Amino acid sequence: MTKITKDMIITDILAVDRRLAVVLMQYGMRCVGCGAANHETLEQAAAVHGHGPEKLEEMIATLNHFVENADAL
Repeated sequence: MTKITKDMIITDILAVDRRLAVVLMQYGMRCVGCGAANHETLEQAAAVHGHGPEKLEEMIATLNHFVENADAL
């Protein structure tokens, strides 16, 4: 199982599971479909969207929770 980290590129996160786009969009991260998704890390994208370190950690926890429970969905 892949663990999502702040250093992962957005497209690499989506490659883990395309449904993670929904989680990212719930955090206002509309970058899932833009060109920046090919080179921007989760941490960089979060900063651009005004999320500080605490919100970033919450987002990572939510993404990893989704990945860990994806089989149940």
